[in-house]
Amino acid sequence: FGADAALVETVAHAEAALHYYKDTDVLVDVGGQDIKVIFIKNGMVSDFKLNTQCSAGNGYFLQNTADKFGVKIQDFADTAFEADITPVFSYGCAVFMESDIVNFQRLGWQAKEIMAGLAKVLPKNIWLYVVQEPNLAKFGLNFVLQGGTQKNLAAVKSQVDYIKERVPGSKVTVHQYCGVSGAIGAAFEAINVTKNKKTTFVGLEQAKLLTYTATRDESTRCDFCSNNCLRTFIDSKTVDGNESRFIVATCEKGEVTDREEMKVIVARQKEKAKSNPNLVSYAAKRVFRTFKPELIARADSKLFGKANIDKILQDRKKITIGMPRALNMYTFGPFFRSYFESLGVKKIVWSQFTDAEMYKAGSKRGSIDPCFPSKVAISHIHDLINNEKQKIDILYYPVLINIADGLVGTTGSCACPTVQSNPNVCKAAFTKEADEFANRNIKYIDNSLNMLEPNFLVKQMFESFEKELSLGKDENKLAVEAGLKAMQEYYTELKTISRAALNKLVATNKIGMLMIGRPYHNDPGLNHEIMDLIQQEGYPVFSMESLPDNEEELQALFGEDIKAGRITHPKDISDVYSNAYSSNTNLKMWAAKYAARHPNLAVIDLSNFKCGMDAPIYNVVEGIVEGTNTPYFTFHDIDENKPTGSIKIRVETICYALKKYEGELAQRTHIKIEPKKDLEEVLEPVLV
Repeated sequence: FGADAALVETVAHAEAALHYYKDTDVLVDVGGQDIKVIFIKNGMVSDFKLNTQCSAGNGYFLQNTADKFGVKIQDFADTAFEADITPVFSYGCAVFMESDIVNFQRLGWQAKEIMAGLAKVLPKNIWLYVVQEPNLAKFGLNFVLQGGTQKNLAAVKSQVDYIKERVPGSKVTVHQYCGVSGAIGAAFEAINVTKNKKTTFVGLEQAKLLTYTATRDESTRCDFCSNNCLRTFIDSKTVDGNESRFIVATCEKGEVTDREEMKVIVARQKEKAKSNPNLVSYAAKRVFRTFKPELIARADSKLFGKANIDKILQDRKKITIGMPRALNMYTFGPFFRSYFESLGVKKIVWSQFTDAEMYKAGSKRGSIDPCFPSKVAISHIHDLINNEKQKIDILYYPVLINIADGLVGTTGSCACPTVQSNPNVCKAAFTKEADEFANRNIKYIDNSLNMLEPNFLVKQMFESFEKELSLGKDENKLAVEAGLKAMQEYYTELKTISRAALNKLVATNKIGMLMIGRPYHNDPGLNHEIMDLIQQEGYPVFSMESLPDNEEELQALFGEDIKAGRITHPKDISDVYSNAYSSNTNLKMWAAKYAARHPNLAVIDLSNFKCGMDAPIYNVVEGIVEGTNTPYFTFHDIDENKPTGSIKIRVETICYALKKYEGELAQRTHIKIEPKKDLEEVLEPVLV
């Protein structure tokens, strides 16, 4: 067709709503096939919900029911309004509602009453089944109804009544072009992109004459990576014989069939990644690599008696220690690796990064249903003990009680209790019915560690490894110091890269994305590679732990708050969160404040379904960030399922909003951050 623009549907609907109703807060689009609820903040899409598995009583379901009763869809509302009473339908799955219809007919309910009941249950399907949020008032006061189903006045009345009852003072408007609003939004985009150039569209007459075939079978499967995704090949032919192929794929590499073309795409992605670093991805790998600590246990050392030093060192070289890439090991990986390496342990094995296959292989032992990161830890233990290539002697998974967050005035720095107990839970999972560790001659160590008390930490590590490593007290103390030094090097490295990347954004008036998520969300299997997709669109990605905290920049960001007496220190979060006892929760609060004050940062808040620590602070984080009109997006329901299509739509929506925000960035009033010229060349050599 030679289309001028490709626009994700959420943005198309939002653009159409905002053009006619500029104060829109919530857009409810009920179409024939799906239901979309789009939330708008500061003139851009902030989040949306859509039904992905069930029709949930949408337009097609209503029409199908009317057809069965011999009623034209145009007469649905008039028929429903004739009813004086209605049966009460169960909201949710269309299959269950079909069953309700049959049961109600048996009980003698009339067609008009059943149709009225279906219209009446529609808002419950929207808000309780699709959105899963009964508190509509939190989203705003101005609701716009779009989609072809909104031509059905019975459906409209039920939605208006439902919203008005729950949101006092709300305004509900049916879009004047509700059936074609998405097409209008797309048209606005086409107009925008062709302001200074000629259209490439072939025209309506030529479009009518285009013929095509669509193929989706084993012949279209992509082999450019291990995912082996199925693709759809659409082969078209114009009236004058010109042929072309369009490929529908889940990633950019799959959009071509020639391997050389794929290599060009990969090279382009790498170049884009070099210019736009992904600190989330970088940290996920760097945290488990060596920091090359100095070897404490040497033959010339005085830490051993001369008689057995050589044997001890040789024995340590033979030991293989396995550790899981799970939970707070994403924070303390440098400490543990450097501790063991400084003592002469050469063989250190980490479980692989989380992926669907690994999770499935080890997830059968879970006896409870906590958050996904906690569940997947069991699979990491399974991965380690079943590693045929590298048999481990010791599986080390410590109970980490607390985490240094560097903040001031907090009430505590505790780790999440579910995360704290996870090493014990994993141990139980593999020993309850049979001791899988003993069967494989593996020593499982899950000692408790207080990471905020160095002297106590020295004692705890010594008690855990005195026998296993023939450990001396002096060398143990030096090994702990080596581990703490590696931690400092790790954070310094992240902040150096991050500072250079932020400096570049400031100098070029561009925007980057800060992931507000717990450190273990750096795992690509836990973040569903969302941050990689954003990076591929040309936006650098930052993690909480990578945010630069040198005095000069902190004063630029937080100086006004200190002068006003709102806080006493740049790392004080008491103004937004007094109940600050959990370290990673505290860091999320501070990172939100940081991004809210930095003109070149947008925020994406990642959290998991059933995260009891994050759920209470969703609104707090949102309030902090949106207080300065900073772009804010959420993925609050991440679990073991990876809805690729939904993620792709969300990322496209996010990137469209970022592009729009960048265009306005120069006109916005923010705290002024001056770029540092001495950091302009930091990025490339560090990343290389």
